[in-house]
Amino acid sequence: MTPTATTIPGKALITPGDHTLILIDFQSQMAFATKSIATELLRNNAALISRAAKSFDVTTILTTVAEKSFSGPMFSEIADAFPGQAMLDRTSMNSWEDDAVVAEVNRIGKPRIVLAGLWTSVCIVGPALSALDQGFEVYFIADACGDISAEAHERACERMIQMGARPMTALQYLLELQRDWARSETYDSTTGIAQVWGGGYGLGIGYARMMFGATEGGH
Repeated sequence: MTPTATTIPGKALITPGDHTLILIDFQSQMAFATKSIATELLRNNAALISRAAKSFDVTTILTTVAEKSFSGPMFSEIADAFPGQAMLDRTSMNSWEDDAVVAEVNRIGKPRIVLAGLWTSVCIVGPALSALDQGFEVYFIADACGDISAEAHERACERMIQMGARPMTALQYLLELQRDWARSETYDSTTGIAQVWGGGYGLGIGYARMMFGATEGGH
């Protein structure tokens, strides 16, 4: 039987209201040993997803490990996007084993979890596999995660995918939240975020606007 195409979006696509974003251990001590991604790109992508989440009012949990005694503060690119929001500091490597983090997940009550942070093989694999085991849908933003080597990052990504987690990229996260340029209420914010943190795509937006007065979707 031939299926019928409709304009209804796929159920696996995320929306601003159906998930909780958990940003994990974006801290100096963790970044020093991260070799799978350049630090400046990691910081850029962390900023991009943070601004995206803030712009679309995505429920977001910020968590650190041993902030005062060892790992240092959360990246300013993230903290500045969520002024005044509490950082849930832990001792556990797996944030899903922390009472405060799990209590916040349950308070928010969203069925989908999106993860990003350091390191992929420990701080992301732990909550990803734990959440999947408890019936949550899990996504992870692969280029906003990093590990001590490319091998460690890649094997961690493979392990999560094998268990059912879905990989994304930072720019994909932003654009999937927007999804339609006719959504005028977030159009300026989305293109503004892309211009600053969207790499070559952002350069293209700025160029088109200045040279031709062009905009996405005719805006």
